[in-house]
Amino acid sequence: MVDQLSMFAAEVTRVAREVGTEGNLGGQAEVEEVDGTWKELTDNVNTMAANLTAQVRDIATVSKAVAKGDLTQKISVDAKGEILELKNTINIMVDQLSTFSAEVTRVAREVGTEGKLGGQAEVEDVGGTWKELTDNVNTMASNLTTQVRDIADVSKAVAKGDLTKKVTVDVNGEMMDLKHTINTMVDQLQEFATEVSRVSLEVGTEGKLGGQANVRNVDGVWKELTGNVNTMAANLTTQVRSIAEVTTAVAKGDL
Repeated sequence: MVDQLSMFAAEVTRVAREVGTEGNLGGQAEVEEVDGTWKELTDNVNTMAANLTAQVRDIATVSKAVAKGDLTQKISVDAKGEILELKNTINIMVDQLSTFSAEVTRVAREVGTEGKLGGQAEVEDVGGTWKELTDNVNTMASNLTTQVRDIADVSKAVAKGDLTKKVTVDVNGEMMDLKHTINTMVDQLQEFATEVSRVSLEVGTEGKLGGQANVRNVDGVWKELTGNVNTMAANLTTQVRSIAEVTTAVAKGDL
């Protein structure tokens, strides 16, 4: 009996040390030729160790999957008490991470790939870093939506001949460069339109010859158009004045 109790104590101590202290799961107490209470105690210890092994390994498997970005796995092992609370906590975490990932992916795809502006990630019951990340994604999407729509409004107005609008949304970085480029373009088009209208009005309506369109800081097509208008006005001025001189001379009898 003493030998059996000594073996029982040694085996239980070994399993307890392996599982509880060293973290070596899977151990089982091996006590031969025992019956009654000693066998029952041995079986209880082994059941406890086996359950703990199964639970910890299932939790570890899901945790490793999450760390690798796999959010499809859940803890399925039977558990009770605090282990059940841990199981539920981790499974809820996986659900929240899955929702977060799906929502961020959806907004990124809609805004960045499909060009559907106005989308917002909707992740319920999250706090801390996950809420902050969700808010940051939504802020980014909202800002981009506002910026692009403001730029689009101005571009549509220009296409319709309305040069009274400017990009006014707050922006930074390359979006600021784009804002300045578009607003400069609007200013140049406004100046071009004003000058061409003035010359056309002076020459074509008021009969004031010699006018020239003065459009600063333009290049390409706008410079070419300004040059053509000025050439036309200059040619018309020369021609009309030449005709006028001849007409005046004829009126004076100078043939």
